[in-house]
Amino acid sequence: MRLSLLFLVCFTVAMVLQCAVAAAKARHFRWEVSNMFWSPDCEEKVVIGINGQFPGPTIRAKAGDTIVVELKNGLHTEGVVIHWHGIRQIGTPWADGTASISQCAINPEETFTYRFVVDKPGTYFYHGHYGMQRAAGLYGSLIVDVADGEEEPFKYDGELNLLLSDWYHESIYTQMVGLSSNPFRWIGEPQSLLINGRGQFNCSLAAAHTPGAKQCAAAAVAGNRHCAPVVLPVLPNKTYRLRVASTTSLASLNLAVGNHKLTVVEADGNYVEPFAVDDIDIYSGDSYSVLLTTDQDTSANYWVSVGVRGRQPKTAPALAVLNYRPNRASALPAAVPPATPAWNDFARSKAFTYRILGRAGSTPPPPATSDRRIELLNTQNRMGGGHVKWSINNVSMVLPATPYLGALKMGLKSALSSSARPADTFGRGYDVTRPPANPNTTVGDNVYVLAHNATVDVVLQNANALARNVSEVHPWHLHGHDFWVLGYGEGAFRGDAGDVAALNLRNPPLRNTAVIFPYGWTAIRFVADNPGVWAFHCHIEPHLHMGMGVIFAEAVDRVGELPKAAVSCGATATALMAGGGVAGDHV
Repeated sequence: MRLSLLFLVCFTVAMVLQCAVAAAKARHFRWEVSNMFWSPDCEEKVVIGINGQFPGPTIRAKAGDTIVVELKNGLHTEGVVIHWHGIRQIGTPWADGTASISQCAINPEETFTYRFVVDKPGTYFYHGHYGMQRAAGLYGSLIVDVADGEEEPFKYDGELNLLLSDWYHESIYTQMVGLSSNPFRWIGEPQSLLINGRGQFNCSLAAAHTPGAKQCAAAAVAGNRHCAPVVLPVLPNKTYRLRVASTTSLASLNLAVGNHKLTVVEADGNYVEPFAVDDIDIYSGDSYSVLLTTDQDTSANYWVSVGVRGRQPKTAPALAVLNYRPNRASALPAAVPPATPAWNDFARSKAFTYRILGRAGSTPPPPATSDRRIELLNTQNRMGGGHVKWSINNVSMVLPATPYLGALKMGLKSALSSSARPADTFGRGYDVTRPPANPNTTVGDNVYVLAHNATVDVVLQNANALARNVSEVHPWHLHGHDFWVLGYGEGAFRGDAGDVAALNLRNPPLRNTAVIFPYGWTAIRFVADNPGVWAFHCHIEPHLHMGMGVIFAEAVDRVGELPKAAVSCGATATALMAGGGVAGDHV
């Protein structure tokens, strides 16, 4: 009897596992990245697209599915990679899509196959991670639904997807030359904000009651499908899930829908305690799900407005139309669009951010203590007589010719620019409220080696830039992990009992991107349980280009064999020719 019961239990468990495996699917995509003419804001420019599309194709999958993307580089003169933002790449660190970190850049006319599992549901996106190709348009949405048989912890009747970005008329090559020049040339503010790749430069849809605005909108719709205003069709008295992600190069944003409340339910692929707001702030690298109920006047359409936060807004808001059916989509809302809050009202931004908490029953609590604390001072510096850099603990990150993952896995220490261990902290006497007393900096790898399964705290410390009374917003993104945002503080982090007491160990949110506000600090905690080499950096494109990042190397000895195509460059290519062991061309 006991043996029969044991057999039945084992058979049942085996069947459940078999069904779970059978339910997951491999979803195949064949993409070619290429330059093409496009008019994102009605001004024709060159963008980087995928399969002739901008933004790139949306990937939709279910939790547990395997994504397989055969990516051909159709650019004629430069490499390319794609980072799958928010996907943890458990067991596949070479598929993270970070040039010089997790893989070699894919050469022109070559193909690389990304193969990875999307292990949890959420709102994600993908983008280029080579040079500043994200700013040139290389991005798209990646949405992961719950697995079959699972349910979201909230109900809705329909879904809308908003991918937000900013757009420059100056090419990324001109931008990069300016950022690396002496004298320094800043990229300035974007010419347009885009919703799902569409905006209107020098054309105000906001004054909907004026003939000029209506003609502008009509011209965009009839004359150029690339920049026609986005229309979001909805039915009255329904609840919609708005998935919102920001892949901006520079701009921090605020999103509002006229006359409608928004209930935040997800952040960066993790459920949060629901809370209702009039608008949301969204920084580069962030993603949210908000619920919207269409309970307003059914005879009208409503504006969706996206404006600039955290910087002086020299770029007009982007507008889309929430179209209550059966109203005509072309019927522009008569009401004035929602006003973007004052760009420097940081108290308001903090009030929103501090309300984001882990959802009870969905978000595991963080470990009670940490094994290591790393404090990262964010400063703007000068190097070599005038080149402007962003530095972390006075070291500006440079990326090597040999990807870190390959170099560390194969023990090629000579491939790194420095063997010096980066500092875990900075001097307590540093005055974060003033420009650096010594603005000089150096360059380095910024590789932090983390013990396997260690619990790591990171304190991101903001400071004054080179100019007086200037401290910028920095959204930091961690690859390969989610982290708990333990808390925020004003001024310098002291690490004393007061700072520690301010940390939230009860219900902090899990995120993969966190903001540091001007002259403040943000503390996060994560477990180094994902063997690989992972970037941790400011998600503002020019700031990363200027060195604002570090590398976390975790248990690289536990990483499986590396695909040859991922590491066949630099010193690893030489090692491979000498007989170094890695896997074949396919993952």
